[in-house]
Amino acid sequence: MPRLPTLPPKAIPPRLEHGLAGVPRSSSLSLEDRKRILTLLQQGVALQRQGDFLAAEHCYQLVLQQKPDFPEANNLMGTIALEACDNAAAVAYFELAVRALPKDPTIRHNLGSALSRVHDYHTAVTQLRKALELKPGQVDSLGILANCLIRIGKGEDALAIAEKGLRMNASHPECRVVRAEALINLGRMSDAQAQLKANIADGIAVAKSWQSYAATQKFESEAVELDAVEAAIAANAVDKMQMPNLHFAAAKMCQDAKLYERAMEHYGLAQADQSKRFDIGAYERRIDSLINFFNPMFLGARKDFGDPSQKPVFILGMPRSGTTLTEQILSSHPQVVGAGELTEMARIARGAGDTVRTMARYGLLLSTLGKDESRALAERYLKFIRHFSVDAPRITDKMPHNFEQIGLISLLLPNATIIHCQRDAIDNCLSIYMNALNDAHLYGTDLALLGRYYRAYDRLMKHWHKVLPGRIFDNSYEVLVDDLEGQSRKMVAHCKLEWDDACLNYTDNARSITTISRWQARQPIYKTSLKRWKPYEKHLGPLINALGDLADTS
Repeated sequence: MPRLPTLPPKAIPPRLEHGLAGVPRSSSLSLEDRKRILTLLQQGVALQRQGDFLAAEHCYQLVLQQKPDFPEANNLMGTIALEACDNAAAVAYFELAVRALPKDPTIRHNLGSALSRVHDYHTAVTQLRKALELKPGQVDSLGILANCLIRIGKGEDALAIAEKGLRMNASHPECRVVRAEALINLGRMSDAQAQLKANIADGIAVAKSWQSYAATQKFESEAVELDAVEAAIAANAVDKMQMPNLHFAAAKMCQDAKLYERAMEHYGLAQADQSKRFDIGAYERRIDSLINFFNPMFLGARKDFGDPSQKPVFILGMPRSGTTLTEQILSSHPQVVGAGELTEMARIARGAGDTVRTMARYGLLLSTLGKDESRALAERYLKFIRHFSVDAPRITDKMPHNFEQIGLISLLLPNATIIHCQRDAIDNCLSIYMNALNDAHLYGTDLALLGRYYRAYDRLMKHWHKVLPGRIFDNSYEVLVDDLEGQSRKMVAHCKLEWDDACLNYTDNARSITTISRWQARQPIYKTSLKRWKPYEKHLGPLINALGDLADTS
């Protein structure tokens, strides 16, 4: 999802341009108060346009100190929060603004945009649709709506919305990119390539279009496309913020062409921006807390908690460990619906206090959780997955990082299926490093950091196996590649379903795939991704050292 500009025109409250008419009358506000509020908001907007966000925030907060529910100030504070990449705070501010002005299409749009950034795509869709009901011609809203629809697996709907936006504005960057992304997710690669080539030729979203184009095919030899991408890099043809997209595109093409030295150079440049750092020490402490809290005594005392539904199937593990392929195989079964990467379980955990800095609160709240409350939380999750199917016997949730939530899953949904995808540690980490993951995966920008993170993940998974014996099926990517049918039969049996040969024809599954692996998941099983790290071995010392005994260098 592209970042909003510093202060997008649609975020500026138009009422502020109308003097005191933009400051509603209130029994609690005198004429002087209204004048003061107007002056502060106008000063804040001017400062924000100049990039002085701290001074702008000070202006808005002075307004909120006097009138906490003032919608324009909350809306503008939301845009400040977006600038600071504090997306959760942005959502909170925009929600306050919407509560006060429910029929304002601008604020509805801003809330939908912020919700998309915290991956609450279903709620974002609701808000963006309301914004469009209030003001049908908002092409920006159509672009973000189409992007959200892609994320929840509604590829056909996303395509229709993107094309509607392009009929209004044929050069709208997000609609053009999203149209191509929807086509890729639906497996229509040649149509997607045509759209991406048109974007590049027209100079629209060039860097992102090159990156997406590189992912739509294999480049068997050094291609003219690689020359074009490297020429664009040499010429600084795109904004600095977009340069990593070009490096990822060039790296992918070089890797396909077995130009490994050049590929690694491009990957390093793509990951070179270290302005955002991942606190690995804090993460390791969080893993310690999860291990200490979800102990046999705690879990044993709550065996009758939650809801007995067998509907959810959690496919989890490290990113790039085979979760997409696993879901594609299982969702080919007639009794399984694939829902993709869902954030609902993580949101439930965060609501209970599960963050790096609030683990003590998390433990306190879960310790005092009663049976009825556990069932209510379980029903919240079950209600959410009914978005994807009301009557399917099984619905998959392939959010990889639900490996952190296995204790909570066990508490709320004791009969849910858990499939843990595993892959050779070096291959897994290198694949993360070689892909443009979002800011939730900042650990993936540095090889040594990746190794420490993987060790923390491995330590937690060993704990879950110890305290929940028999609950978790380990699905080795290497075993799956070597014995597709045998391993697939075991996974289906673990889901307590009868075998169906459709699982072996997963390449015919026409469902929309929304993850990086969407191209690979539609290809027949291939073994070229095994020991993929070998050609890069001389560059991987920091990773291998950090992995320690988890690294198989044979």
